[in-house]
Amino acid sequence: MFQAPEYIEPVSVILSDVLSDIGVDKRIVLKRRRATLLVESMSRRLFQLEDHNRTIYLFGSQSEGTTTPDLKSDSDQLMCLNGVNVIQNVSEWKPGEENYLMIQDDTVPPGYCLLQPLRNDTPLPYPTVPNEHFSERKGKILLKNTIMSAITDIQDRGRKQGPAHTFQEPPGMSDVDVVLAFRCKSWPLQAKQWLDWQGVGQWPSADMRKYCGSTGCFLVTVGSKGSEHEELEWRISTSLAERCLMFSLNITQIRCYILMKIILKTFIKPYFEDTISSFMCKTVMFHCIANTKSVIWRENNILGCLSLCLFVLHNCILNENCPHFIIPGNNLMKGKMTHTYKPYILQKLCDIVTDRCIALLGIECESLGLRLQYKMKNLICPFKTSDTVSGHILMILALNTNRIIRDFLNSISNSSNEEAVQLLLKYNIKLVDICNQCEGVDKTAYHILASMLGISLGTALASRSIHLYNVVSEEALTWISRGLNTDVSSGKLKLASIYYCARDTRKTETTLRNIERGYDVNTVEPICRCSFYVKKAQKHRFFEISNDRKEEAMQHITAFCVKFLPYEIKCVPHELQYEMFRSTKDDLKFRPPDDYWIKWAVVDSLPYLYFLQYKTYKSLRRQDEKKRALSNLLRTIDQEPNLGHRETALNLLGQCMEQEDRATDALCCYLISLNLRKRYNVARIHICRLLSSLLTNK
Repeated sequence: MFQAPEYIEPVSVILSDVLSDIGVDKRIVLKRRRATLLVESMSRRLFQLEDHNRTIYLFGSQSEGTTTPDLKSDSDQLMCLNGVNVIQNVSEWKPGEENYLMIQDDTVPPGYCLLQPLRNDTPLPYPTVPNEHFSERKGKILLKNTIMSAITDIQDRGRKQGPAHTFQEPPGMSDVDVVLAFRCKSWPLQAKQWLDWQGVGQWPSADMRKYCGSTGCFLVTVGSKGSEHEELEWRISTSLAERCLMFSLNITQIRCYILMKIILKTFIKPYFEDTISSFMCKTVMFHCIANTKSVIWRENNILGCLSLCLFVLHNCILNENCPHFIIPGNNLMKGKMTHTYKPYILQKLCDIVTDRCIALLGIECESLGLRLQYKMKNLICPFKTSDTVSGHILMILALNTNRIIRDFLNSISNSSNEEAVQLLLKYNIKLVDICNQCEGVDKTAYHILASMLGISLGTALASRSIHLYNVVSEEALTWISRGLNTDVSSGKLKLASIYYCARDTRKTETTLRNIERGYDVNTVEPICRCSFYVKKAQKHRFFEISNDRKEEAMQHITAFCVKFLPYEIKCVPHELQYEMFRSTKDDLKFRPPDDYWIKWAVVDSLPYLYFLQYKTYKSLRRQDEKKRALSNLLRTIDQEPNLGHRETALNLLGQCMEQEDRATDALCCYLISLNLRKRYNVARIHICRLLSSLLTNK
């Protein structure tokens, strides 16, 4: 039926409808792009604040909006090391700087280059090899691409795969592929012709090509596979230009590309893992768009567009040549297609094109085949629709925001209170200067960072003033007020904790009451990146609100874990202070990779809310409300599926039980806590302390 021309249009409409249901529509694509660009902007601004001479870029499917949850696309992060002047002409040489001349001649495969170091006092090559990171070839001193790992700490972390270091993320999140690169501000010589070329479809437009020409290129730490001098070659990447091209695609083109990736995942990758990449599919897509009239790329012809792309991909495999869209001499299939696999892959693609209906109906990814069957039979589809995708996007944004906050705090974790205050003041001033040059998504990133820095500075100032005067300074409160709305509760709970430690019971109780009023337990999702745990299904109301709103929904339906660093200790109740001293000498032998939290006190928002309420109402002698708070704390630990620090909540509950003279229940809490986290858990100290107390009292 798919082969008959009269069926292409109606089936294309149904297929487009199904793709919209799984979240491949304009609105979700833009949401996904914006969320990724927000994370990129926040990461980049923090690097600026901390004077790291690096720039972060997030490329790939997440930033393009060309993925779905079932595709499980990795997050591609390019870390550009600045402070190096990479040039293509000696006239661009700068005195006093580290200059490298790109060599793009017949000795280097297309899409690659060599880097020749030039002296910083005159634009001449080095006469001798400076150190082990350089090598001589045909009379030229050249930089090895292995230098990147040597000048960063990235080689000690992650799993090396090609030019990327892959970092495993918590369940439910995409792994991160980090690629190191230098930046050349000028457009690569090998791609000069592309700037003047335009295809049949009048795409890319002249304005797009002009913009692409201004983006320069990156030099990535990998040589041409099988090359005799692989460690001296650097791959030329035009990722910023490719992002521009992707952002110009219409929804049919995006859907077609995603369909290609789904087909690749279903029919090719399980059997021929490292042959065809999604980047090859994207390149094929670019060639097809450039060489066809734009009128064919419409929703009621998506089946025809898909067939065209698969046909072109078939020809690329047949000829073992997939020319890079911007640097055509660079064959992306070089060394990828073995003669053993080639006939099988060609036959598989032929089968898919010939029997499009059977192929699509057999796809399990995103339940695409079943969804198509329901639509074709006019039945109500039982599968979740795009509102769940919006929830997933917001959750990932919140988790990444939490991670960015965590990484920033980790950089100042070992500071004294005075050092932390001075650093945070400096960062806040710099952030204002950066903000004055921001607009759009960068402005939103600024507001999130300003909230984060405000609460951090305010808490550090409060810890100092409580230590010196047992009151909270007005300066601390002013800064804290700027950071209360990143999420539902974490900033406000720090404020309540500060009031509690300053023994201002009335303000503590009022603040906690306001937090509880705004924390809808049937809607708000806990957010934590501190440990690897499988997040359970999210709440229905969370999905609904995520679908209707943009990133500002984080303020209303997410609750970050509350983090206290050692220099904030005077803002931490003594029961929670124990968490800062959780490690024993024996634990140090099993130090986890992300060990920043070992000397921190970190607790999920909702349990901490109920713990502070218990302590406050106990102090006020309001027995009924105290019992309610204790009951809520117990219920939250037992029933909330997405707590990242359940063992800490149990440790707090255990201490509450001790204060209620329920020693057996307290011991039970500590034992359950220790069962959840066997190492770096202060429950062991609590057990020893409790048993010692019981024996002494006897």
